[in-house]
Amino acid sequence: MLRLVPIAALLLIALASQAQPGSGGPTPTGVPIDGGISVLLAGGAVYAVRRLRRRA
Repeated sequence: MLRLVPIAALLLIALASQAQPGSGGPTPTGVPIDGGISVLLAGGAVYAVRRLRRRA
């Protein structure tokens, strides 16, 4: 029962934070896929090649 109290509190906080009204500012534009995403893709490719070479 004591384990459920923190979980319930976190869920209520998450729901309350999403219920806040918007700022009324301009609508956000799309974020370009650049920088961090390309580094993650390159790292994944290097990791995949290393794993494939170790298998052979």
